[in-house]
Amino acid sequence: MARRTLGFWVRFAVVVVKPVMIVLTRRRWSGAGHLPPTGGLIIVANHVSHADPLVVAHYVYDAGRWPQFLGKQSVFDVPVVGWLLHKVRQIPVRRGTTDAGLALDAAEAAIQAGDSVVIYPEGTTTKHPDLWPMRGRTGAARLWLATGAPVVPVVTWGAQAIFDPRTAKLRLRPRTPVTVAAGPPIDLSAYRGAEPTAATLHEITELVMRRLTDMLAEIRGESPPVPERVETPPVPEPVDQEGQR
Repeated sequence: MARRTLGFWVRFAVVVVKPVMIVLTRRRWSGAGHLPPTGGLIIVANHVSHADPLVVAHYVYDAGRWPQFLGKQSVFDVPVVGWLLHKVRQIPVRRGTTDAGLALDAAEAAIQAGDSVVIYPEGTTTKHPDLWPMRGRTGAARLWLATGAPVVPVVTWGAQAIFDPRTAKLRLRPRTPVTVAAGPPIDLSAYRGAEPTAATLHEITELVMRRLTDMLAEIRGESPPVPERVETPPVPEPVDQEGQR
């Protein structure tokens, strides 16, 4: 959704969270113009820290869109927090249940209604020791095949200094440097109208992860490791692991 359509609880969340992020982070942002101001939008992002959803949300909001994340049901089960997440239109994913597929249905409906959905193709924070992207899951590919909405890659680096998933250490220091960059929509036109076969979903997902890895290498100024995932044949995966934080 565009910012002009935000309701009370969304505005309340912005008033509470944005000042904290302004104090906590020193932002280096680029590429926000690649996020269209209106219309359905799929944002794919790398996931280096439990803190980066707030960083990405801040970036997307200041670009003029309201971000809707797919998040683990366990977060929504936290008293007050879960209630507020529902109010600000985030999308819960129930792991290991027959309702798990409803998350992608809800994300698809949001995109069809003109909203922006943020999905982490890895399904969780990266387990790579140097925080490079892992092999992706197929949630973003499924959403694109169902909606045809632009798939805009967004990479972030620096949030691990706030919370490092490798050590589980939280450091709340003012003006922690964080970088966020968006790139042009990924060209998936070769797959337009294709059936969601395992091979097609795998190929689209590899394109997405390759773009995210290349963009992250650019902002880190480093060469990424050889992507072993490219040599791995596609394996069917349960839908409840799609795009969760």
